[in-house]
Amino acid sequence: MAKAKAKTAEPKKLQIKYVKSSIGYSKNHKRTIEALGLTRLNQVVVQKDTPSLRGMLLKVNHLVEVSEVEE
Repeated sequence: MAKAKAKTAEPKKLQIKYVKSSIGYSKNHKRTIEALGLTRLNQVVVQKDTPSLRGMLLKVNHLVEVSEVEE
């Protein structure tokens, strides 16, 4: 008999807003902002909440604002 797959809750989504320029910060910070999909100030992107995303956000938390998206 096959095991029934448990329905997993859909991962939360985070809204990320680029609020402060990365000029004057290290290349790692600039690359992290790029990896988040942010290219212009005041740009907003929505990403799935994953551990790797949380790590990137911790690295550039002084440049972005983060909020949960209500679905």
